[in-house]
Amino acid sequence: MALSKPLKAAILTMPRDEKDKLLLRLVGKHEDLQAQLEFQLLENGATLDERREAIHRSIDRLYSQEHYSSGYLMMDMRDRHADLTRHVKTTKDAYGEVELLIHLLNGVFQHQLNWIERYSAKSDTLAQYVAKRTEALVKKLAKLHPDIQFEFLESANLLLERVWQYAPAYYAREMNLPKRV
Repeated sequence: MALSKPLKAAILTMPRDEKDKLLLRLVGKHEDLQAQLEFQLLENGATLDERREAIHRSIDRLYSQEHYSSGYLMMDMRDRHADLTRHVKTTKDAYGEVELLIHLLNGVFQHQLNWIERYSAKSDTLAQYVAKRTEALVKKLAKLHPDIQFEFLESANLLLERVWQYAPAYYAREMNLPKRV
């Protein structure tokens, strides 16, 4: 919600000590804002690679274990994607978002192919999830600088090839996903 001009003016005229107390109370109530400020002010952005690597390892651990069903696999993938979303909210790391999302989506084909190889009632929700995440990835990739896009072309095209080859192909057709970027 945007501040009204009179309220904004009143806040700016408040004594500094009152503004500081108010700011600290407001920041204390918002976890996302706290994480952003910690990253920017305390870490000075120096932990970006460490944060990326932690999510990368988490995705690798996800695929190193056996899953009981495609549903459990999808729930775990969604958890990793939530970690990725938190990372992006905190760091504004567009490059890392694309890199880690490609790793997450390609991983399901590399390590858990049995759950997404053929379209069936069991693989339907996972196939749909992978297709939707791939669609979002293609959009995010298009927003990056062309030099950065070039770095991801090979892995993004491999992902699209797999999406069109296996169970998500039905949803890829519905969403008009490209076969190459």
